[in-house]
Formats: sequence, structure tokens, C-alpha cells
Amino acid sequence: MLNPVSAEIEAALRAELPCSAFRPLEPRYLEEPRGRFHGGDALLVTPSSVDEVAQVIRMAAAHRVGVLPYGGGTGLVGGQVAGDLPRPILLSLERMNRVRGTYPAENVLVVEAGTILADVQQVARDIDRMFPLSLASEGSAQIGGLLGVNAGGVNVLRYGNSRDLCLGLEAVLPDGSILRGLKRLRKDNTGYDLRNLLIGSEGTLGVITAASLRLYPRPAEKGAAFLVVDTPAAAVKLLAMAQRRMGDAVSAFELISGMGLEFLHRNMPDVRQPFAPRPSWMVLIGLGVTGSQTAEAEFEGLFEEAAEAGLVQDGVIAQNEAQRLAFWNLRESIPEANRRIGAVSSHDISVPISAIPEFIARGREVVAALGDFRINCFGHLGDGNLHYNVFPPDGAAASDFAAQRGAVTAALHDLVEEFEGSVSAEHGIGRLKVGDLERYGDPTKLAAMRAIKAALDPHGIMNPGAVLRMG
Repeated sequence: MLNPVSAEIEAALRAELPCSAFRPLEPRYLEEPRGRFHGGDALLVTPSSVDEVAQVIRMAAAHRVGVLPYGGGTGLVGGQVAGDLPRPILLSLERMNRVRGTYPAENVLVVEAGTILADVQQVARDIDRMFPLSLASEGSAQIGGLLGVNAGGVNVLRYGNSRDLCLGLEAVLPDGSILRGLKRLRKDNTGYDLRNLLIGSEGTLGVITAASLRLYPRPAEKGAAFLVVDTPAAAVKLLAMAQRRMGDAVSAFELISGMGLEFLHRNMPDVRQPFAPRPSWMVLIGLGVTGSQTAEAEFEGLFEEAAEAGLVQDGVIAQNEAQRLAFWNLRESIPEANRRIGAVSSHDISVPISAIPEFIARGREVVAALGDFRINCFGHLGDGNLHYNVFPPDGAAASDFAAQRGAVTAALHDLVEEFEGSVSAEHGIGRLKVGDLERYGDPTKLAAMRAIKAALDPHGIMNPGAVLRMG
């Protein structure tokens, strides 16, 4: 059973840490982007070093006080807020945002967990390298939180998830001990891989405080193109064709639906759209080319072959960097347009790439059986990750269908299970999907997860109620 932060425990913490480690609990720390979870009273602590983090965790462990690790607050599954805990410690790493080392010859950057992703990208550019993790919230999302949920983004196709971009971690475990694992090695077969255990654990097994990140050479040229396809099946065939022609130069392959374009038109008319009339489906392809290649020539060759095969009907290639960024701005504006419409339910799912066309068709049937809903299906086709979001009929509000949210989610997640997919592709479990993990998770995996949690965090103080149910 967890205890609240009493006046005595707070006084003891304030005696151990500098005054700068404490600040008022602002409303922003108690909210999450979708508004489904709200935090309660907490003691906000903002340490500036791993030793200060360790002091906080040791105190929490001694008094069995819950600890909520907090990054940029951009998570979409409620992992960063909890309103049902006795007054916990809300541990924000925002002051731990230093660059500890740059190693261009090794393609490595070592940063603290509170460093914002956009700043990491800029530091990499400053040494003529690239950190490829890219997502809509990169202006506020922090490295520790991104590793905590094993975030994906648009470049997973070529570079992998956050897990694949991390070589080593420094972290504080639930007893307050410090794991000093900031090695910059590609090969290290010295027993259990605690780095990969902590990545994706959402702060339930410890607090990530710093990371050694893997960098890449910057492509000689980046390119982007919108190509119109008739169906998701044509998009899947186009993906295979693009990879056959251009290999690893294909860094992103995004599927965009006509409904998403309609939502953009209604809510963000300043976002310029490439085609009129709006197509039912299109893809956005990102390239990073080297040597004598040019993105324009590669896209022209792809379009010619794809058009001859009947896979594409129209296309537009970014002619300069400003256009390329504008193309990506359209893609990254879709979630905001969705938010302004208001979803009945949103789903971050993945299925095998070859099964995507059938899943989309079956999903439409499943949703139609439950009511008159609109669907905006879009996402990272190249790695099988779809954002399958369900909206009320035109003119209605999502709140009118709140009672049906659970049924819609259950029906779609059952379909994901039928297709041997995942109900959480890149956003994590948090508090939102604890029941889904119990319903769809492999029993042996769940038992192992609970055993690991009990071994490392026997009092259950680390992010209680996230990923695994309390008790």
C-alpha cells in the first residue's frame, strides 16, 4: 500500500535537495493532450542531476511513496498523470537537459533525459550528423519520455524505433541505486540487457536520466513526394516497388486518407493541399539519398514505373527544402485537425503490412455495424502502424457518442487481435490500455512482466498503475 507525501517526508526532501529542485505544481503537470486523464495533488520535484534523482527515489522507497516520472507531457495514453494515488512525488526531469558529450567519429551523442527532441536534432546537425527520430511533438517531447515509451515516428521504416537509436542508459532504479550504463558500444554481450528492459517500461522499472544516442551521417539530399493511389492495396504494392528501386533511401512511407484531408480543409485551411479534388488515398514518401543520386530523379523513375503498373494516378515532387517541409507539415497537421473535430475513439495499432488493405476494409465494416461514424485512417504504412480514428457523423459531437467509445474500441481491437497485430504500436500502454494488455497480452509474457516488476520494484512505487494494474 502506498503512502502520501506527508509534511514530514516533504520537509526531509527539502532538507536534502536544493531549493531550486522544488516549484509550484502548475495545472500543465496534471493534464494530458487528450484530456482523458487528470492528475491530483502531488509534490513536484525537478532535480538537476542523477544524484538528486537517486535521493528522491531513495526517500520514496523508504516511505513507500508513489513516484510519477514526467517528461514533456506529450504522451497519449495517460502514463504521465494519475488522479487516484495518495499524494505522490511528480518527478520532472526538465532541468536535466544538458549535452554530456558529442562523438562525431563514433556517431554518438550523450544527452540527459530532459533534453527536448528538437534540441537533440539540432545538436546532431551542429556536428554534421542526424538524429533520425522525428514526430509531431518533437518541440516538447523529451528524450527520457520518448525512450520510456519506445516512441516511433515517421522514420521507423529506415532507422527503427527509439530502442534502435539508443546505445546506453543511465537510470535510477526503484531502490535509488544508479545504473551507470552510458556505454557507447555497438557490441556488449555482458549478460541481461537492462537498457532494453528499461526502454519501453514507461517509468515503471526506474527513471531514465541520460542516454547515449546513435547518430547517422546526414543524407546528401532529402526529398519528399505525394503520390495518389486508388486503394491501400495499391499503396502496399507501391511501398514494395519503392524499396526494390531505392532500398534504404526510403526513410518514410505515410498513408493519408481523403477524410484526413477533408478534416484539414475544414479546420486548418492554411495548410496547403497538393491535389484538387482531394483524392481518396495518397502516400507521402520521404527519401534520403547519397552520392550521385538525386531525390527528384529517383521519384520520377518510381512514378513512371508505378504509373505504368497502374498503381499511381498523380503525383507532386518537392522542388526545394521549403516544399519538402511543407509536405511534412501537412502530414504532421493531421493529428491537430483530428483533435479539432473530436474523435469518438482513437487507435494506435499495427498489423502485418501485407494485411493492411484487408484490415482497413474489415475495420470499415466493423465500425459501420456500430453506427454512422466517419473514419480517418492514416499513418506509417511502411512499418505497419496505423492511426485508426473514429469520429461522429458530420454535425455531431464526439461527446454525444461517449457511451459507445468502449464498444468501438473493443470491436477494433478484437479485429487487430484477429490479424495478429498490436493494440499499441508506438504510444505505449500507460493507464489507458492496461485492460487491453490484460485482454490481449500473452499470459506468459504478462506473468514474466509482473515478476520483473515485483523483483525490481517490490513496493510498487514507480509510476503506479501504468502498464500493469496496481495490487
